[in-house]
Formats: sequence, C-alpha cells, structure tokens
Amino acid sequence: MASRSREDLYCSVCQDVFKDPIILSCSHSFCKDCVKSWWKVKEAKQCPLCKRRSSMNEPANLALKNLCEAYLQERDHRSSDALCSLHSEKLRLFCLDHQQPVCVICRDSEIHTDHRFRPIEEAAKQPKKQLQETLEPLKMKLNCFERVKVEFDQTAEHIKVQAGRTERQIKEQFKKLHQFLEEEEEARMAALREEEEQKSRMMKERIEALGGDITALSETIRTTEDELRAEDASLLLNYKAAVERVQQHPLLDDPQLASGALIDEAKHLSNLSFNIWNKMKDMVSYSPVVLDPNSAHPRLLLSGDLTSLKQRRKQQLPNNPERFDYYHLVLGSEGFHSGTHSWDVQVGDNICWALGVLAESVQRKRNKQSGLWGILFHGGTYSTVSSPISVLSAQKIERIRVKLDWNRGEVSFSDPDTHTHIHTFTHTFTQKMFPFFHIMDDSPVKLLPVSVSVTVDQSR
Repeated sequence: MASRSREDLYCSVCQDVFKDPIILSCSHSFCKDCVKSWWKVKEAKQCPLCKRRSSMNEPANLALKNLCEAYLQERDHRSSDALCSLHSEKLRLFCLDHQQPVCVICRDSEIHTDHRFRPIEEAAKQPKKQLQETLEPLKMKLNCFERVKVEFDQTAEHIKVQAGRTERQIKEQFKKLHQFLEEEEEARMAALREEEEQKSRMMKERIEALGGDITALSETIRTTEDELRAEDASLLLNYKAAVERVQQHPLLDDPQLASGALIDEAKHLSNLSFNIWNKMKDMVSYSPVVLDPNSAHPRLLLSGDLTSLKQRRKQQLPNNPERFDYYHLVLGSEGFHSGTHSWDVQVGDNICWALGVLAESVQRKRNKQSGLWGILFHGGTYSTVSSPISVLSAQKIERIRVKLDWNRGEVSFSDPDTHTHIHTFTHTFTQKMFPFFHIMDDSPVKLLPVSVSVTVDQSR
C-alpha cells in the first residue's frame, strides 16, 4: 500500500473503496456494479473518465481488489483504537490544560500552544486507580447480591420442604381423627344393631307366644261353637268335657306391650357430637407451648409435633432473620405480652440445657446475649443465665415448671414432682416474651402436655 495513496483505492463513481474492481481497456478501474450502472444510463460502453469505448467483458483487477481488502482490514483495526477526530491519528498524548487526549499532530497545533502533555498511558494511571476504587463497592455489592440470591434460592427450596413436611403431618393427624371417628361410628352403630336385635328377638318371641295363645283360643272357640250347634242330646253328653276344655283357658289380663320395648333413640342420639368430642379428648393432647422451627439453630432437631428437641448434625437451612446461628436455641411459636402462663419441660438425662424466657428484641445472629431470664444445667451444676450469674442449690431435676407472670414481672422455676421452688426472677417487662430452649446434648428435651377437660356451663 506504500506505492498507492489512500485516494487511489476509492472508485471515482461511488466515491467509496472499490468493490469487485474491474480494469477497462483504457487502464481505468471502477467497481463492477458502478460501471454497469453507468453504462445503463449512458447507453454507451465508455469509460466514465476518459470516454474511451470498452468491451462488455472487462477483466477483474485482482491486484487492486487485494489492496482494497488489505486497506479495509487496516482501517477496521485502526477504528478499534481511539483516533483523533481531526487527524485520524491514534491518541497518544494527554493535554493537562484541556484535560483531553490528543494526537501528536494536535500537540504541534496552535490550539495547544504552550500546553503541558503527558503520555496517555501515564495520564491514565490515576483515573484507572480512582475508577477501580469506585468499582470496588459495586463488586462487593454484587458479591452480596449473589450471596443473598443463594440464600433466597435455598429459602425457596426450603419452603417446598416445609410445605411437604407440614402436609404430611396434617394428613397424619387427620388420619388419626378419621380413624377415631370411624371406630366411634362403628361402635355406636354396633350398639344400635345389638339393641335392635335384642328387642326385635324379644318382640318376636312375644308375638310367637301370643300367636300360640290365639290359635289355641280359636280352636277352643270353634270346637265349642260346633258343639253348641249340635243336637241337645249330643250337647248334654259332651257338656262336661266342653266345660273343662273352656276352663283350661282362664280369662287372664289382656297381654300388654312391656315398657322399654322400643329402641332408646335418645340414648344413641342425645348430644351425639358433644359426647364424641368429649371422648375425643382422650386421644388428643394439648401443649401450652410449641416450638418454632423457623427459629431453631441448624444443630437442633425438632419432633414432628414440635414439642421436643435434641441435638443433631448441622443441616443446611435458610439463614432467615428469625433463626439463631450461634447459640443452639429455639423459641416457642408464640410470645406473651400480658397475663400468666406456665409450661412443664422434661429435661430427663440431658447433661447440658437451658430454658426460660427472652425478650422479642434479642439479637439472634450474635454470640452475646442479653434480655434472657432462665436457668442453666451444665457440668452437674444449676445456675442462672441472666446477669448476675449465680449458682443454684437444687437436687437432680427430671421436670421443670416455668411460670411467667408478665404483669407482675416474675419468671419462676419449680420442680413439679417435688413441688420445690428453684428460683424466681423479677423484672419489669416491656416487650413480648418468648419461651426459649437450649441444649448441647443428644438426649431429648420435651414439652409436656396438659390435661384436657370439657365442662358444661349450666348457669344460664
């Protein structure tokens, strides 16, 4: 390309770089399509420049075509670099006075007289550093978003797991209820059928007996009437036997339907649904406190009915705001902001546990806790877990009763087996208080159910 100027690579007809150039007999070159279009308009096959006639089959100018393709490749490469808009030269310098990149021709132009310049690579160092520093928070934010997205994905999957597990528990509970109702229905239907059979058999027996009496009386009456219609001599001969036959059927009291012969519908139907509900209490249990699995540390395993917990291998769970991630804690599902509440906990042989109440505002993502009122058993010693910590004198405890009197500001602990008081905290509560449970052992800790009773208010 050194032997040709840039202008030599442009077609004089379309003023663009040659495309499929051909060479005419006069040695001028044009784009093939440009020549054809020119000849269609002029109706004469002449050179657009010198007007010399040419033939229809002019040869392709392969050398010019190669030069044009090389030029286009070079131009495309140059266009990928930043070029001066005035001189189409690469921007190699940076004008400190105008704060803009310039080419070497711009440096010598009048507009940049007495200006200071730096190599563009050197001038770009500080802006690159500043831009990098500006980019770092965005990268950190992106990493944060990506981590949160992973947590969101885990949460979405865990929601499906929770839904499936809860559905199974609901179906299991209803299966038990359905089974109880079916068995109760069958028992009541069996009792009804038994009474029906008994009373039907009794009535059948009485009907059969009464039928025999009717037949005998009818036969006696028929025979006696036959004798009455006989001649007087015959009647007198058989009179004594006829009288004896009639006297064999004395006129006793008329047969009566015995009391209680009918089905006792009231016994089977009176307060049916209430009686079933009352009986159902023997198969159901009620716990004043149930555990909240969304608050449970990943090392805690809760039972299906959410009334017991034990330690297990850590599992992958969503790090939702409600979940404790340092202490092996789980909360009750409901908090209390008034009134008196109590619950019994069976600690059994667990060698490390703590329980009590904590405030709703307690931080769940840190290793420092405040706002707790409870007792701890560890290393064979009982102690308080709220400041100041004090050692408690207590014998081996199997069950503990926790009583919260929110209005009076008291949390007390006692042994329900021996009715022994263990400890009482006093504090003015201002927040909702939640039962908490903490274990560090594989032995289970269980919330005990309370007895269920049904009473009828007859005061109205």
